[in-house]
Amino acid sequence: MGPKTAKVYETIRARLASGEYAPGDKMPSERTLAEELGIGRTALRQVLARLLSEGALEVRGRSSYRVPDSVTNHITGGAFIAPVIQGRDFGSLSLKTPQDLEPWRIHGKRDLYDNEWVKLQLWDVEPPGVERFEHHVVKLHHVAITAVLDDQERVLMMWRYRFVPQQWGWELPGGIVDAGEDPADTALREFVEETGWRPKKLEHVVTYQPMIGMVDSPHEIFVGHGAEQVGSPTDLEEAGHIEWVPLADIPGLMARGELMGSGTLVALLHILASRGKQGITAAH
Repeated sequence: MGPKTAKVYETIRARLASGEYAPGDKMPSERTLAEELGIGRTALRQVLARLLSEGALEVRGRSSYRVPDSVTNHITGGAFIAPVIQGRDFGSLSLKTPQDLEPWRIHGKRDLYDNEWVKLQLWDVEPPGVERFEHHVVKLHHVAITAVLDDQERVLMMWRYRFVPQQWGWELPGGIVDAGEDPADTALREFVEETGWRPKKLEHVVTYQPMIGMVDSPHEIFVGHGAEQVGSPTDLEEAGHIEWVPLADIPGLMARGELMGSGTLVALLHILASRGKQGITAAH
C-alpha cells in the first residue's frame, strides 16, 4: 500500500473510530469515496479490501459496503483490535495485511453469453509484471443462506436431490437475492418459503465467494437462534424432506459426503468453530 492509499486507509479508519460511519451505516459508494478522497477506484478497493479483512467493514451486495452492526470495532491508540463477533472476543490479530502489492489491471470486458441465470465474459487482464491475457469469468447470482438453531442444539435442514452431481444430501435453506433486496430479507423469505418455519432473529456472519478464481457469486451467510412454525413450505420444488438435525451429527454427515453446497458447509463450520468442542462431537 503506497503513501496515498495508506493515507486514505487512515482517513476511513479515523471516521470509523469517531463514529462518523456508525455501526449499521451504509458506506458511501465507491465513486463518491474516490472523488471525495482523491483516489482511483482500483486503489480505493485495496483500502476497502484491507478494512474488510480486518472486520471494520462488510459487503452487502456486489459493491455495497456497510459498517457491521454485529461486529464491534475497537480502534484505539493507532492500533486496530480484532472484532467481537456474536459476543465472542477473538483477541488481537497477529497476522498483518501484506502491503505494497498491486492488484491486477482490467483493461476491458466482453460478453460471450448472457441470460437470466448465468453470464459468461472474457476479461482482458494484466497481472503485475506479467503480460496481459484474456481470462474467462462466470457471473452468477448473489445468494443468501441461513442456518437456524433451536434450544436443543439442532439445525433445520433439507434433504434434497441435486441433479447436477446426481446426489442426495442435506442443505440449508437459501436462495437468490432479488435486485434491490437486502440479503437479510432474502434469507428470511427463503427460509420461510422452503421450510414453513420463521426464524426469530437472523445475524449476518460472513460474505464470501465460493469459486474466487473464475466465478463471481457473492454468498451471504446468516445464523439464527429459534424459530416458529408458521405453515407448510410454499416452495415445494426446493423443500424436499425437512428435519431438525443435531449438531453432533454434522461431522459424521460431512465425513459421509452428505452436506451439499459450499454455503451449507461454511455456515455449519462457522457454528462448530464458534462453539469449539463443547457438546459438538461426532456420534459413533
